[in-house]
Amino acid sequence: MIKSNLKETFELVLRQCVFIILNIYAISKLLGGQFYMNGTLPEQIANTTLGEASGFSLAWTFMGHSYFYILFVGVTQLIGAWFLLWNKTKLIGVFILIPIMVNIIIFDIIFLDVYPALANAIIVFLMLILILFFNKERVIDAIKRLTNFQVKSKVLIKRRLITFGITILIIVLIFTFDSFIEHLLGASKEKILE
Repeated sequence: MIKSNLKETFELVLRQCVFIILNIYAISKLLGGQFYMNGTLPEQIANTTLGEASGFSLAWTFMGHSYFYILFVGVTQLIGAWFLLWNKTKLIGVFILIPIMVNIIIFDIIFLDVYPALANAIIVFLMLILILFFNKERVIDAIKRLTNFQVKSKVLIKRRLITFGITILIIVLIFTFDSFIEHLLGASKEKILE
């Protein structure tokens, strides 16, 4: 009983820590405090050529280029973090936040030389993994439910070939339509060369 209460308390502490940390980062993004946004580039960065720019400057400028992107990431972090506050939605929050944190960790490793940010992202990621671990029975049950399909009788090779042929035909139609729209809108070599 005490062990169960301790586990629940520790999990709640982890969830609240992730909630607070990600709310700080998300609000910072939304208020323009995290990336170099259009119109707010530091003079030193604005006067640097692409070839001379550091990975950090390139990444921070690229990420800040679109406020819609910043809004998407910030709001997604907020939604995931807020879902952590309730037992019924905590796993949804974890599953929203894990891909975000993996992306941040990979981004930090590849582009940034700011190790405290990387360490913070890894710590948040590990806290999310611990929350999953504390709920492993529910996670395993959900995976079983998602992957437990009725085994059908053998599918005939003829049917598989027909299905594969239809798939190839649809892919060709999609790419043809996409090329047509791209050509119609003029988004071809001229746009790339500008």
